[in-house]
Amino acid sequence: EALERGVDAVKYAKRFVDDVQYYAEDAGRADPEYLYRVLEAVIAAGATVVNIPDTTGYTMPEEFGALIQGIVENVPNIHRATISVHCHNDLGLATANTLAGVINGARQVEVTVNGIGERAGNCSLEEVVMALKTRCDLLNLHTGIDTRRLYPVSRLVSQLTSIPVQPNKAIVGTNAFAHSSGIHQDGVLKERTTYEIINPRDVGVPDSVIILSARSGRHGLRHRLAELGYTLNEEEFEKVYQRFLEVADKKKTVDTRDLEAIVADEVQMFFDETYHLEHVQVSCGNRSIPTATVRIRGPNGQVFCDADHGTGPVDAVYRAINRVIGEPNELIEFSVQAVTEGIDAVGRVTIRIQADEPVNGKRRVFSGHGADTDIVVASAKAYMFALNRLIAARREAERGIEAADRQISKYC
Repeated sequence: EALERGVDAVKYAKRFVDDVQYYAEDAGRADPEYLYRVLEAVIAAGATVVNIPDTTGYTMPEEFGALIQGIVENVPNIHRATISVHCHNDLGLATANTLAGVINGARQVEVTVNGIGERAGNCSLEEVVMALKTRCDLLNLHTGIDTRRLYPVSRLVSQLTSIPVQPNKAIVGTNAFAHSSGIHQDGVLKERTTYEIINPRDVGVPDSVIILSARSGRHGLRHRLAELGYTLNEEEFEKVYQRFLEVADKKKTVDTRDLEAIVADEVQMFFDETYHLEHVQVSCGNRSIPTATVRIRGPNGQVFCDADHGTGPVDAVYRAINRVIGEPNELIEFSVQAVTEGIDAVGRVTIRIQADEPVNGKRRVFSGHGADTDIVVASAKAYMFALNRLIAARREAERGIEAADRQISKYC
């Protein structure tokens, strides 16, 4: 029955498009003989891509490679379709399994930036791409990807999803090209290839950490942003420049990581900002009740001021913001990372909140991030970011309901 349904689905899809992919769910644990029959049938029905997933991340590289080899050798019409692989990382083997699939005949791989995905994640795009490039002597396969964009794209995805990249992440982690051992440092200084199989520039890691200050001016800042791959219009650049001056005034010097955090905060917002935090002030101490005052600009330009107290400075700020915005939610995750070193470092706060009232029928989770030399201010920015996402999603859902109601009313 499953075979017949698969064939029918492919035939139906071919009525609309020429390129049809058949996805063999949990193929890594399937009976190979049955899998061969299914693949032969769906290819005969018109499938142009057959996807072989390791859905639960269960298989070993040798097993997965043998599975792909078996498909190549036992599916008579496999030459009429492209073999694709989709590997999960539950045992930390997603990249190894994907490469095993490629070595044995797969020519399409399903990957994600930074390996984000269900459970332990999917196969990492940057790891597969650089493995193929670094070992082209062995594999002789090419992707056509501009690898110099890997690091900037990784940072962009991390900022937009509010999912930090682990420091020791291969290719794009902060420590990927860091050397702490004295012997390693000495070797790299004398000859980089001694301990580095990949040139950091090949994946877009900034060649050097250029230090800027308030005296660098607009031209210096614009030049450095362009080197980092940012293309900003005048309005966006002015926002970044003003924030740059604020940070430079507080910590005197600003490096690449600071700039990335500034751009993420000031420009990279993909939804309407309904409420804007204009001012936050906190009073706290070991013998006082933490109290926060906030000033927030609303959707029509009106300004709201309010205050509240809490168990700590961040709690007080969040309570004060809630008094103004009034969007009930539960804080389910809060984390802080230092963007740079030193006591004057910019701190980056990442949070997740869950709406109390359903959005599109369920209690959705919204992430937010904020960066500042003051962790309390960064926390306030992160909370405002998440709240604005929640409000934007609720507004979009309400628009969808209204549109559906209008459509229904035409027939009533």
